[in-house]
Amino acid sequence: MGGGRTDSLRRLRRSPLVADSIPRPLRALDLAIVVLATPLVLLLGGVIALAVWLDSPGPVLYRSRRIGKGGRPFDMLKFRTMVRDAAGPPLSARGDDRYTPLGRTLSGSRLDELPQLWNVLRGDMRLVGPRPEVEDFVRDFPAEYERILSVPPGLTGPAQVAYAWEGEILARAQAIDRARLYREEILPYKLAIDLRYAQRHSVSGDLWLLARTFVLPVVRAGRHLDTALGGNGLRSPGRIASAFALCVAVVALVGLLAAEASAPF
Repeated sequence: MGGGRTDSLRRLRRSPLVADSIPRPLRALDLAIVVLATPLVLLLGGVIALAVWLDSPGPVLYRSRRIGKGGRPFDMLKFRTMVRDAAGPPLSARGDDRYTPLGRTLSGSRLDELPQLWNVLRGDMRLVGPRPEVEDFVRDFPAEYERILSVPPGLTGPAQVAYAWEGEILARAQAIDRARLYREEILPYKLAIDLRYAQRHSVSGDLWLLARTFVLPVVRAGRHLDTALGGNGLRSPGRIASAFALCVAVVALVGLLAAEASAPF
């Protein structure tokens, strides 16, 4: 069975159905957004890098081997969130004792994924697309991934937004059962979402996914605030903060798109 999955992954990597480059309009949009965000990214990234270095022994960055467009592997960058040489299951969950004190916050806010903008600049990823998976999971679903990996993976994507609370779901299972829970119950639903994206996606849809992604950390913080204050309903502090953040994100993305459309070529 394992040999058959390996053969399927090899066929995926040389599949003639997979394009070799990111379409130029999408690549231009990604680069424009990244360049405009560079001053803030450098400032925030520098602060986080220093904090990671001071927080616990070990490298600042973590390289995770993932499968990209056309089944080609690449190293996806993250800020390190776990103790050095952390062992255990391949999937992390909320409350995982392998997290460093700072790493738990970085993972919960998704700020650990900021270095993946370098992967976007390199062309390994786009800002939006199906999230790249590790080879073991790709090997288990070769037919689905042959279609999903016909588009570049993304820093954020529809399945990641839909399963923003995945860590909390995995935390309900024992550590040894997390991979099975993910493979059998979570991943099939994520694959269905990513398949729809691969078949039908647009610039406007990508911008909406970016807006929703920017709001997620605020939504998470709002949920914690509501829990602490006992708030609920439409006028709870968390919901008000989330709605405000969504408006700000939409306005910012519309501005970026307008700037890109009016820029001289």
